[in-house]
Amino acid sequence: MSMQTGKKISALRRKLGISQKDLASQLRMHGVDVTNQAVSKWENGSSLPNAQQFLILCSILQVQDVMGEFCGVDNSSILSGLNEAGRKKAMDYIELLHLSGLYSPEVPKTADVRRLPLYDIAVSAGTGQFLDTSDYELTQVDADVPVSANFGVRISGDSMEPRFSDGQTVWVRQQSTLDNGEIGVFLYDDNAYIKKLRKSYDSTYLVSLNNDYGDIIIDDRSELRILGKVVS
Repeated sequence: MSMQTGKKISALRRKLGISQKDLASQLRMHGVDVTNQAVSKWENGSSLPNAQQFLILCSILQVQDVMGEFCGVDNSSILSGLNEAGRKKAMDYIELLHLSGLYSPEVPKTADVRRLPLYDIAVSAGTGQFLDTSDYELTQVDADVPVSANFGVRISGDSMEPRFSDGQTVWVRQQSTLDNGEIGVFLYDDNAYIKKLRKSYDSTYLVSLNNDYGDIIIDDRSELRILGKVVS
């Protein structure tokens, strides 16, 4: 059982394009104090995460149907019978319901305080580092911050006006892929950006919303790393 679980954890991590070190770093952001060696032991079956670690792990690995992923088909799941594309559409719709705010339950007064890491996007310029560092402040957030967000960035500059202004905080869901036209956080050429992704048949661009700024054309010889999707 531990070997089977470890293989599934490894497959989900690789699907998101993150390393064992990255996964351990994200777990620590959520209060799970583990090393990448611990993640390696989970994946090779030497040990298993405890219940709390496993639940947070599933959240980071974007597992919506835990029983389906780790125990086979679960006929009681509302997602059973859907392929991967269908499940993604279902979860995208659920996210829209969350973001609308129209269907959120009243938060009890005794609810735990929610805190998320907030990064200054300008700090990462020239370093090639962002989520891999501890250069963030843990910030208390309220119900206005989408539940899908797991970190925030503070914008530097006016290239994304009028939607985002200098000094504004935006909240991001960590993921390694984006659809064409979505706004996300990127690392490119050792600089961090918040831009809109645009893909054509022969090129990829990082696009500013402010028309005073030209598009950044991605050089095939340089690595473009997607850090997440802006959800606020």
